[in-house]
Amino acid sequence: MAPEDNEVRKVVATDAALELIGLLRSKHGPVMFHQSGGCCDGSSPMCYPLGEFFVGDSDVLMGEIGGAPFYMSKAQYEYWKFTQLIIDVVPGRGGMFSLEGPEGKRFLTRSRVFTEEEQRKLKLL
Repeated sequence: MAPEDNEVRKVVATDAALELIGLLRSKHGPVMFHQSGGCCDGSSPMCYPLGEFFVGDSDVLMGEIGGAPFYMSKAQYEYWKFTQLIIDVVPGRGGMFSLEGPEGKRFLTRSRVFTEEEQRKLKLL
C-alpha cells in the first residue's frame, strides 16, 4: 500500500535503491533490511533474505522500502528518531553479509532532519 501524500515516512528509498531492491528480490526472493549500528560492516543498511536476520524486541520497524521491511535497533533509533532515513545506492562494495555486494553497488543511508510539522505528525514533539 502506498503512503498517503501527507503521510510522513521514517524511511524512504531513491529510485536507484528501489531498482536494486527489485533486482535483489528477483534473484533472492523477499528481502529485508536492518540498519547496521557499526562494528564489522560499518553503519550501512544491510539487506538480507527475509527471515535470515532475526529481529526481536530490541528492534524497531521503521517502514518498508521496495516492499522490504526496514528495521533498526531501538538504541540506535533513539539517536535517529528526528531524521528521515533516505536509502540510496553508490558504486562499491558494501557489508560482506549484505546481498548487494556481488552487484558492485552498496546501499548507503543518507538522512535529513524532520521539520517541526513532520515531528508533530510523528508525535515526536
